Amino acid sequence: MCGIAGIVSKQGKWSPAQLAAIAEDMAGRMVYRGPDGAGLWVDPDGRCALSHRRLAIIDLSPGGAQPMASADGQQVLTYNGEFYNFLEVKPQLENAGFVFHSRSDTEVLLAGLRRWNTDFLDRMDAMFAFGYYDRVKRELILARDIFGEKPLYYVDAPDYFAFASELQALQDLPGFVPAIDRETIAAYLAFQYVPAPQTIYRQACKLPPGCYLRLREGRPPEVCRYFRFVAGDARTAGRSLDDLADELEEILLTSLHRRLISDVPLGAFLSGGVDSSTIAALVRKRLGLPLNTFSIGFAGDPGSEHFDAAEVAQHLGCNHHEQVLEGYAVELGRHIGTVLDEPNGDSSCVPTYLVSRHARQAVTVALSGDGGDEMFGGYGRYFVTVDEDDGKRAGDRRFALARAGDNYISSRLLVFVDADLAALFGAMPPGLAERLAALRGRVNSDPRPLINVLRELDAAGYMPGAVLAKVDRMSMQHSLEVRAPLLGRDVAAFAARLAGESCYGDGQGKLVLKRVTSRYLPQSWVGRPKRGFGIPIPLWDKRHLLPATRALLEARDARLPQWLERRRLAAYLDRFETDFHAYQCWELFILETWLRTHRAEPARG
Repeated sequence: MCGIAGIVSKQGKWSPAQLAAIAEDMAGRMVYRGPDGAGLWVDPDGRCALSHRRLAIIDLSPGGAQPMASADGQQVLTYNGEFYNFLEVKPQLENAGFVFHSRSDTEVLLAGLRRWNTDFLDRMDAMFAFGYYDRVKRELILARDIFGEKPLYYVDAPDYFAFASELQALQDLPGFVPAIDRETIAAYLAFQYVPAPQTIYRQACKLPPGCYLRLREGRPPEVCRYFRFVAGDARTAGRSLDDLADELEEILLTSLHRRLISDVPLGAFLSGGVDSSTIAALVRKRLGLPLNTFSIGFAGDPGSEHFDAAEVAQHLGCNHHEQVLEGYAVELGRHIGTVLDEPNGDSSCVPTYLVSRHARQAVTVALSGDGGDEMFGGYGRYFVTVDEDDGKRAGDRRFALARAGDNYISSRLLVFVDADLAALFGAMPPGLAERLAALRGRVNSDPRPLINVLRELDAAGYMPGAVLAKVDRMSMQHSLEVRAPLLGRDVAAFAARLAGESCYGDGQGKLVLKRVTSRYLPQSWVGRPKRGFGIPIPLWDKRHLLPATRALLEARDARLPQWLERRRLAAYLDRFETDFHAYQCWELFILETWLRTHRAEPARG
């Protein structure tokens, strides 16, 4: 995994040397994303500079170094990611006359873009973000993978267009104003992340997942969508669960085969839940490969995930590594708030940071179970919402007035709901109110099976915004690459076709995936409550987290009062004394820590 950056000069104000310095500085702010090397390319005409930080995974030789130019020097690529099916695509390009000089997936991607341009994106099973510059067309293309596993930010200023893997790489660009709107603060508090295409800064944007951006000379950037996860409309399946599981298992094996290609040590996260356990089971029992697995636990917590993970690992014969930690969620939260390039209020940043640090001691690549809940229907919030809707359809008077969108886009999905935000801001911020009303209305009016509507909603928002962003930022702090087999392109296509009843029924979710899992693990384990890396509540409860948050927000140098009135903020913190809400308190803690350690100022006008 790597860090990428680049800049295009619109007005010709900078010399090639000045462009080079800017691009090099941007990449230099992300050394942890690529500790194995640095690269820089500058167009001799002084229009574009691309930079790169390399974490060498495939083809460790200089042949895989970036930015990588085509043989004639007309196209140049800076790329962050893994092109998992590159060995399958490579012969097609060789038959078309391309000659390759390395074993790198980067060289295949460069050739594919040269031959098919953005149409090549539909041939890729990959996680990626890249910048591709064509000197002949004087055109820059940015692109991001289908679910947003890899990040990509950009700034479109009057004099330049710049992009980078992390937002902090753009903060010191010439003329950049780190202005933050109150609406953006509200969106973060509601969702626990800032939804794409917005970022925490008014002047910067995220390229949404499944999109590419084309920048032509003399024109504004054009963002186009090439992929969207669209769930099906069937309520009942025409095939049995066993038949579907047969197909899914073969698709997962292909996804795993592709994601096991590596020239460096590889292992897997193991929480003991269905998703990560399925990955480990297929590697061990179907592929017959040895596997290092990694989990963390917390001392004194009888519900710690590491107990289940150890049982699964022993059953499968994995070479298991666990680390049991004393609780220090608040202290580590300060560090995480400082190193995040953009606020992320997902509390599982802490265990993800810890398990990534633990795994990196032995491996450079780790498989994860991310995406299983969105692809196959695994969140408890789905189940309660679907059950209510089913009750309404059956004539249950208790749910006569229930509206699925209103019920789901509530405290089930949001951290701060409308009334909470009104209390903090004095009134519900109008832009966010419109956004939430639109989301609720979309769910309320969608005739498809509700479980499919909710899966699609979260695959577009929550998963890239909170989950995958958390995994990327926390793992890359330790220069660890994380691969998600459940987010393979073929897996997504299969999941999109699933009928509602193949995802959820009789209080159980992920029915097809669990049918695969049950072939390799005892059914009693498969039916356990959902597991994932989490923090035991006692480690960040009212006794620990609230005093730390108060100390930050009530200090004279507190930053958040520049956006929220102190009296409203103080009154909200007072509510926590009698009605403590750990997730809300954590979000405020992370936000204030981030504001104190990053350039930030209230937006004017």
